[in-house]
Amino acid sequence: MSLDTDRIRALNDELRQHLLGGNAVMTPGIAALGPEAVDRLVRTIAVFDDFCNANDPHEEHDFGMFDFEGANVIFKIDYYDPSMSRHSPDPADPAVTTRVITLMLAEEY
Repeated sequence: MSLDTDRIRALNDELRQHLLGGNAVMTPGIAALGPEAVDRLVRTIAVFDDFCNANDPHEEHDFGMFDFEGANVIFKIDYYDPSMSRHSPDPADPAVTTRVITLMLAEEY
């Protein structure tokens, strides 16, 4: 594991756990669950720790899938440049990276 991977993971955890250091979006399927369910879902993602080689091969904590009240839910974190028009040139550097966590139903992936 590299120092860059450690930094990327820490930045991803900050976004996932505290919604800090990036943006969060949800798909229509998640929004349709209602505000109370979305609140519970955000809290569930904040404590998610089921990272393994199958869902986190790069050890960046940038993806997770789990059952949420009978629905299969996915979160994923993508890295964009500050203009949000391209991929980030260096996801370990927050000065050149805008992180976006997307919450979606697995069927919307």
